[in-house]
Amino acid sequence: MKLFIASLDDVPNHLEASAISIGNFDGVHLGHQRLIEQLIEVSAKRGIPSIVVTFNPPPAAVLYPDTVPPALTWIERRAELLHSLGVDIVVALPTDTQLLSLSAEDFFHQILLKRLKAKAIVEGPNFRFGKNRLGDIDMLERLCLAQGLEFQTVSVIQSEGDWISSSRIRKLIVEGEMASANRMMTQPYRIAGRVGSGAGRGTGLGFPTANLFDIQVLVPAHGVYAGRGSIEQKSYPVAIHIGPNPTFGESNSKVEAHFIGAQLDLVGKRVELEILERIRTVRKFESIDLLREQLHRDLAETRRIASL
Repeated sequence: MKLFIASLDDVPNHLEASAISIGNFDGVHLGHQRLIEQLIEVSAKRGIPSIVVTFNPPPAAVLYPDTVPPALTWIERRAELLHSLGVDIVVALPTDTQLLSLSAEDFFHQILLKRLKAKAIVEGPNFRFGKNRLGDIDMLERLCLAQGLEFQTVSVIQSEGDWISSSRIRKLIVEGEMASANRMMTQPYRIAGRVGSGAGRGTGLGFPTANLFDIQVLVPAHGVYAGRGSIEQKSYPVAIHIGPNPTFGESNSKVEAHFIGAQLDLVGKRVELEILERIRTVRKFESIDLLREQLHRDLAETRRIASL
C-alpha cells in the first residue's frame, strides 16, 4: 500500500492505527532516511502502516513568504522519494493560517490522534510543532506517554564532519557543488520544468536544447552540468547549461538541456532532470568554433559521469 494524500479528508476510513513521523522532509536526505528506517521498523513490529506527515507548502512559506528559501523538492517528488524508502502513506497537509494556528496540543490530539490514529511516533531531536513552534521534542514525548503511544527519537547524523540538513544541502547547490550535495541525499538532485521555445542557437550549433521554464525548486549555480533525464521511460545522459550565454552577448540566466543521442520534440512537455556534477563554469568563447569544440568535450564528460 503506497498512498499519497493531499488532504485529511482522503485518509482511508479503514485506518485504525499508524506509526508516524512529522516534518518538512525537504530533499529527503540521509538524515531523513535514518528516521524513516526507524519508523518502518516500528510500524513493522506493530503490524501497522507507516505514515509521514509533511506540509505543502512548508510553514515558513506561509509565515515568512519574502524570506523562505527555495524548496529542494516539489511535493509529488518528495512523496515519491519517501515511498521509495518504504513509507506506506505520505500525508501532505495543506498549510494555511488555520493549520498554523493550532497549538501543539491541538495538533497532536486533532490530527495525529483523531485523524491519523497514531499509536507510535518517531522524530528527530530538533522537532518543533504547533503555533509559534512552541511544541518541542520533550512536549511531544509527554503527550505520547500520557496517551500510551510509543515514542522514539532518532539522532542527527554527520557527513564530512558536519550535520546533514536541508539547509546545508541548499548551500552546496547554490555553490554548484552538486557531487557533495548528492552524497547527502537518498537520490540525485532533480529539477523539473516546462519546455518552451528558445532562440534556436543550440540547434544551429548541432546541439539542440530544451529550455526549461516554471522551475519550482532551487536552481544550482551557473555552470555546465552532467545529468540524466527520462523521456517516455527511456533514460538519456543530459548536458545542462545554467546561466547566461555570454558568447552571444546574453546576460539573462536560462536552464537549457541537451539530451545526448535523442531526437525529441519536447516543447510544451514537462521534463525532469537529475543534476549529477558540475563540469565547468559558464564563460565567453572568442569564436563559435571554440564554443563548439568545448561543447563536444562537455558531452564526452557528461557521458562519462552519467554512465557511472
